[in-house]
Amino acid sequence: MYEISESMDNLLQIQVPIQEQLNDFVELFNRSLSHTDGLLNQALAHIQNRGGKRMRPLLILLMAKNYGLINDSTLNGAVGLELLHTASLLHDDVVDESKQRRGQASVNALYDNKVAVLVGDYLLSTSMLHVSKTHNERIFQLVAELGRTLSNGEILQLTNDENDGLSEEVYYEVIRQKTAALFETCCAVAAISVAADADEVSEAAEFGRNIGTIFQIRDDIFDYYDSKEIGKPTGNDMAEGKLTLPIIYALRKNDDLLMRSLAKKVKYGSVTTDEIAVLVNFAKQNGGIEYAEQKMVELSEECRKFVRNHVKDAELSKALLLYVDYVSSRSM
Repeated sequence: MYEISESMDNLLQIQVPIQEQLNDFVELFNRSLSHTDGLLNQALAHIQNRGGKRMRPLLILLMAKNYGLINDSTLNGAVGLELLHTASLLHDDVVDESKQRRGQASVNALYDNKVAVLVGDYLLSTSMLHVSKTHNERIFQLVAELGRTLSNGEILQLTNDENDGLSEEVYYEVIRQKTAALFETCCAVAAISVAADADEVSEAAEFGRNIGTIFQIRDDIFDYYDSKEIGKPTGNDMAEGKLTLPIIYALRKNDDLLMRSLAKKVKYGSVTTDEIAVLVNFAKQNGGIEYAEQKMVELSEECRKFVRNHVKDAELSKALLLYVDYVSSRSM
């Protein structure tokens, strides 16, 4: 209970410098999810009720405030990006045949794949409408490029499913295109929306890329432990044919022929629940979790270096440092 209350307290502290603007975002985002049609309205209401911690909008608002004054362009960019992200999750759940998202029923589980894909398409179109309201061609271009990158990341992961999946380089490339690119674009759009210069946009984007990589590594570590809050059972990634950093490292460190054969079964989609449990235990015993956590520590230090060098406001600095700590140590 202490860890949960402490993390919630940190989230509230992160919001302090941009609380008013966050309220404006929530109001605009909720309006974008309202519709008069019965079925579509039900699906959108389900998405809206899922809420979430709004990690990406928080980051956009904090980064924008660091470089200027948050404005309508910032808010519409934030809503557009969050809608694009939400749409990608709906489509991912269909691709992965997932029945839960963060402990709650996915849209495809509540309805069916057809509804989930169509609602995702509706959100994508609504995303573009909000991005167009930024009246900034560069922002529109970045968000459109992000949509392509996210799709390509999914395809790369599917392609990776067809090989042995033991390349750390490919693992990071999938992360770059599936998660890091989203956070990177959030930070770049935030800086552009308040007329930051090219160097500032570039440094903000790098911060976002590092945050996104940390976020995904932490997500992957969750898969090695039971968690009802996440709604993601141990070994779920392996059940879907994905090998993540802890097991990739463990197999590289200890070239066990049996474990490699089980890893291949993961890629072929023929691995059993008991075999997944063996791989999970092997990753833990061979330093896979510690290795992944060390990578997060290294990336977190890069993020803190950005805050020290490029964030002058004390309140914003505190909020961004708390943000880095939260992403790297979150429990769900």
